[in-house]
Amino acid sequence: METTNKSTIKGGEFVIRETDYRDIFIPEEFDEEQVMIRQTCQDFLEAEVFPNLDRIDAQEEGLMQSLLDKAGELGLLSVSIPEDYGGFGKNFNTSMLVTDAVGAGHSFAVALSAHTGIGTLPILYYGNDEQKAQYIPKLATGEWKAAYCLTEPNAGSDANSGRASAKLNAEGTHYLLNGQKMWITNGGFADVFIVFAKIDDDKNLSAFIVEREFGGIVMNPEEHKLGIKGSSTRQVFFNDCPVPVGNLLSERENGFKIAVNILNIGRIKLGSAAIGSSRRVISQAINYANERVQFGLQISKFGAIRHKLAEMAVRNFAVESAAYRAGQNIDDAYDALVAGGMDAAKAKLKSTEQFAIECAILKVWGSEMLDYVVDEGVQVYGGMGYSADAPMERAYRDSRINRIFEGTNEVNRLLIVDMLLKRALKGELDLMGPAQAIAGELTAIPDFGEEDNTPFAYEKKIIANLKKVGLLVAGAAVQKLMTTLQKEQEILMNIADIIGYVYVAESTLLRVEKLVNQRGEHTVQGQLDMARIYLHTTVDNVYLAGKEALNSFAEGDELKMMLVGLRRFTKVEPFNLKDARQRIAKQLIEANKYCF
Repeated sequence: METTNKSTIKGGEFVIRETDYRDIFIPEEFDEEQVMIRQTCQDFLEAEVFPNLDRIDAQEEGLMQSLLDKAGELGLLSVSIPEDYGGFGKNFNTSMLVTDAVGAGHSFAVALSAHTGIGTLPILYYGNDEQKAQYIPKLATGEWKAAYCLTEPNAGSDANSGRASAKLNAEGTHYLLNGQKMWITNGGFADVFIVFAKIDDDKNLSAFIVEREFGGIVMNPEEHKLGIKGSSTRQVFFNDCPVPVGNLLSERENGFKIAVNILNIGRIKLGSAAIGSSRRVISQAINYANERVQFGLQISKFGAIRHKLAEMAVRNFAVESAAYRAGQNIDDAYDALVAGGMDAAKAKLKSTEQFAIECAILKVWGSEMLDYVVDEGVQVYGGMGYSADAPMERAYRDSRINRIFEGTNEVNRLLIVDMLLKRALKGELDLMGPAQAIAGELTAIPDFGEEDNTPFAYEKKIIANLKKVGLLVAGAAVQKLMTTLQKEQEILMNIADIIGYVYVAESTLLRVEKLVNQRGEHTVQGQLDMARIYLHTTVDNVYLAGKEALNSFAEGDELKMMLVGLRRFTKVEPFNLKDARQRIAKQLIEANKYCF
């Protein structure tokens, strides 16, 4: 595998190419201005959100709107909006940092993300000059709040099957919009709605910018939800809502493409929000473990608790590593497209679309990491974890929606593989060549060449072998099942798990390699332990997913041969995971917070 320049890496190409640590961005490299932006977000949560969580969850009249107004005054709603429209014009990774920092804000984080993401970006990226001039400055300050109306009672993951309709009136001046939308975040107070509907008998959705004041809009009462209770969630009904023809967003029947591309951004941002939320839960769990005494000892002295605290930190660190690696890839792709003459708004979309596979991985791994962390947080708190008077109860409930938001994790897993295979069929990624080479490698004598003793060579060999597992399983499944593979969702999800685990493990290793080269190995022992723990557990996860997939479609001598290859590619030297977790836990406990 060859080392590539970061500017030339394609989305999904990590599966077949090695990345050099110098070509990735790590969160330790944020500059002074970015650190100040993060601190502003954290200060805002401490001052305005955390003291008012019960009031927010009770949906106190006007409270969420006032919080968004205050966030707007601080510029938190306009970090990535161009300066021409009243924003700061920062890059994608900076907007990821804001989402991360605000991610701990429970329902407020959901309201802010819906407004700045799916509510604002469709206009920013697809609107014409007049539409952007009319709406973006008000959305940037928070004067107007935004919502996104895609989901319908019978159109969730299959969004393009929506029944909402739009017909041009007799005068040709307005579209009359009719239909029902549900699960609309910010629906109770939004001034502007991005609404998806089909014009006449079109096969595909179109998108419209709809103001609340247009009329013909009726709402059900607020939904009663398991979590994020402070987030306004309404069903919205459009009854001959008159939408000026000038408020058609982009071209007719381009709505589904808008939805898909905006969701790519939403997915990776959800992953970064999960990091911020998880980081706070870990710190709270450490605080409690240091305070709670049982059997005459702080519970943080017990191995079982230390295991939990360390593993929570490992998973958070790993997802964080992958998130900012992908965010920088998107920024680099954007810079290259703009340098090549592409319009800036189009380049924003194209760069994110290029890394849609990574966006889906971050959505899945971020949401599942957070679910693990809050569950273990409840366990560390014990009985108090189940009490609404302690912080874990809210964190536990609020986290659950993330595996459903922005496309369910099942749909995203299927998309990971689908997008990879489609890019291979288009000739954008050469997956079959390496897959066939690996199939040939199974019958060859293993190469016992000279041992490479350069730093991280052993770990990189493990990563390379795990990539071979993904190519082996995917290549064999394509050859065996061909056109029926798309129906074998269990196998596709096994393959997605292999790909996702490898991406996150590689990202973690690259981050630590870069830290070692910047700071010296002796200063980052905890991070080294975390990378090695995640890598070793990834080997086990990849082996199980690979075995399950192969057993699902192969048989006889072919199956035996591939299982031998699977075992060869998942061999790993023993590593004392217990002691490594003990060392990490010691750092966390002494710092009394998440300190990585």
